[in-house]
Amino acid sequence: RWVLSLQCKGSRNFMSALRRAVEVDFKDKDKHESQGLYLLTTGIPDQEAHMVSAYVAEVCRGFDLQLHVCLFSVMEDVDSNGIIPARYANPVETANALKEIVQAGNGRFHWFGEAGIFESDDINVIVSEMEKANNYSQKCAFLAESLKQRS
Repeated sequence: RWVLSLQCKGSRNFMSALRRAVEVDFKDKDKHESQGLYLLTTGIPDQEAHMVSAYVAEVCRGFDLQLHVCLFSVMEDVDSNGIIPARYANPVETANALKEIVQAGNGRFHWFGEAGIFESDDINVIVSEMEKANNYSQKCAFLAESLKQRS
């Protein structure tokens, strides 16, 4: 269920947007079936990651919700309106800061750009499961071969 879309025009004031989402839409948390927040962003929040992480951890515990982040890396440092963000970080620093925030919110992190997917928690889980299945298959083949040798 989609509850609210918040835009921080001309800034990345994540704290303000999160406060609005929590205070407006999650105050009646018992009425909501799922409680997840999805941050779609092109850069680092205006506030320091440790401040945002502390607030996210507090909010997510208090409302039993998760914060998921989708980072879309763009090639330019200026948005389409020519506005330079208040705080700048290179793509790797941005991804690391957002991963810290996601961990505080017990959510998932996804990072993609024009070239494709750079990192995705969901894809990492799928790849891990595929590796486990492959490892199990190899062990089964080894066991079957060893039983053939015995007989």
